[in-house]
Amino acid sequence: MGEHFDALETRDPQQREHELFALLPRQIAHAKANAPWFEESLREVDPARITTRAALAQLPVVRKHELIELQKQHRPFGGLVAARWGQMGRVFSSPGPIYEPESRNADYWRTARALFAAGFRAGDLVHNSFSYHMTPGAWILEGGALALGCTVFPGGVGQTEQQVQAMADLQPHGYVGTPSFLRILLDKADELGLKIPSLTKALVSGEAFLPPVREAFAARGITGYQTYATADLGVIAYETPAREGLVVDEEVILEIVRPGTGDPVPDGEVGEVVVTTLNQTYPLIRFGTGDLSAILPGVSPCGRTNLRIKGWLGRADQTTKVKGMFVHPEQIAAVVKRHPGIVRARLVVTNPDSTDTMTLHCEGNADIDAVAASLRELTKLRGEVKFVASLPNDGKVISDERKYD
Repeated sequence: MGEHFDALETRDPQQREHELFALLPRQIAHAKANAPWFEESLREVDPARITTRAALAQLPVVRKHELIELQKQHRPFGGLVAARWGQMGRVFSSPGPIYEPESRNADYWRTARALFAAGFRAGDLVHNSFSYHMTPGAWILEGGALALGCTVFPGGVGQTEQQVQAMADLQPHGYVGTPSFLRILLDKADELGLKIPSLTKALVSGEAFLPPVREAFAARGITGYQTYATADLGVIAYETPAREGLVVDEEVILEIVRPGTGDPVPDGEVGEVVVTTLNQTYPLIRFGTGDLSAILPGVSPCGRTNLRIKGWLGRADQTTKVKGMFVHPEQIAAVVKRHPGIVRARLVVTNPDSTDTMTLHCEGNADIDAVAASLRELTKLRGEVKFVASLPNDGKVISDERKYD
């Protein structure tokens, strides 16, 4: 394999485009035949005619923030999944709640390619600190690691001392998880006087991988890379040793559209990431992630020839991701509904010291501890609660004020 996972990564770009769009009509036909939502939304569409980006751009966009309501109307998957119980190996619940399927296929989420680009190889022991509880985070990375020939330690989240002790005992070669939790583990190892010299590589996701954090890992001999993945789509793009943006995965068609529309923007312009996947279980056609990014010009110096994006540049809607978990406006509304004394609330997300922090600013009166408990229960994240005299009446429920300079 050399420096690349397979020959797909170095295809002529025109060949890749031709091959992807040769597969697309069959995928659209499959979605129409097996997923009720696509049967209805694409009723007038002839799959055989969708063989170009211009044709694809005429199809409707279904956006992530719509999944909560769609799944309430048509349980459990909103009519977007083309598989039945028994055909799926697992089903997960992400905050919202949003339910996601996983088929029985090896590397269902397509993470082996991203792990390979980050230096992971067969025979490595991987410490996995994504959550194994309800959400698919840990399983997304575990599937790719196993397919690559690695062995996985299922660390999960929390239990910091036990995880550090396991790392010191087992001496893993690589880490997968959020960058902030790796910092916590390394600091705890220092505190306990434990050494993990074997740990030399990391693939992180779920939150921004800021330069100061990357440099801090490098100073410890750990080379870190990031991957952009979602619980609905699996890997969308991943970082390579070139360190120039993120290379798009070989099994998705990525568009950048003007937020709130389905209209593609010119290369280089910031817009919403919209993805069409060739996944037979969850055949998402023009799925709007709500994330902002932009296409980078040219080809990566690493030799991979697929499209590149700049990485995560913010959210097209108010939904945001905190410590690897999505927080939706609907969840904040649910907190307010539990406490009638709250007139208005706004969740403010910041990142002092490169660590995500959220504070719920409330207008009105309520027991602050009870509100904090509701916030934690409904978002699965800890946050502070602060009562203020007034909040702007501008409709904003979540304010992402993190800085990435």
